[in-house]
Amino acid sequence: MLIPFNDDNPLEGITHAYVTWALIAVNVLVFLLVQHGYRAEIDIPSAFGFGAIPAVVTHAAVLPDEYVRLPAELTLVTYMFLHGGWLHLAGNMAFLWVFGDNVEDALGHARFLLFYVLCGVAGGLAHALAVPDSASPLVGASAGISGLVGAYLMLHPNVRIWVLMFLRVPLRVPAILPLGAWIGVQLWSLFMSGDEETAWWAHIVGLLAGAVLIVFLRRPGVPLWVMTRDGTPDGRPPV
Repeated sequence: MLIPFNDDNPLEGITHAYVTWALIAVNVLVFLLVQHGYRAEIDIPSAFGFGAIPAVVTHAAVLPDEYVRLPAELTLVTYMFLHGGWLHLAGNMAFLWVFGDNVEDALGHARFLLFYVLCGVAGGLAHALAVPDSASPLVGASAGISGLVGAYLMLHPNVRIWVLMFLRVPLRVPAILPLGAWIGVQLWSLFMSGDEETAWWAHIVGLLAGAVLIVFLRRPGVPLWVMTRDGTPDGRPPV
């Protein structure tokens, strides 16, 4: 397990990552105030009311009236702000804290918010199509976070980041190593582990969406695949 907690990557196009900070704040507030995360058990009605239920999204089933809060299509956005517990929330917010500011820097505030939502929606749809009859609500920011991973690797694969290995040992390594390992775990889990409790397709498609969207949404002049701190992209001119 490699958990990121810092990177050596100063901002260049913006002064503060306001949208990243706001997303973290909203996720925490929703967990506390809507899901009642301070209790021993997470609020179930909020998960069914605001989570993305594949069978409901694909119109294979109808949600009981007492759980309906929004049209099914909107839950492909709201599910991103719900979490299954403190560890689920903390892990996603750690990734958002470390990688969100630099992706926001590359995109600008408004396009970063659009980017994040689109990655989450793409991941949610992928999960719904993968298990269209499932009645279990999908919750968590993981598809949006996966989009950040894809975008960060497209932008800064060699930036040094600090990670905790096994939650104990701090390491400073190029981003491509832990993030590449994370991608490998997602692919192995999807095709080999047999674990159907985690939305692996949401992670993979969110990742791909982020890698593609950053190419088209980045601010003019922002290069891809910057391999050194001085901006030299592996012997090639900036893209």
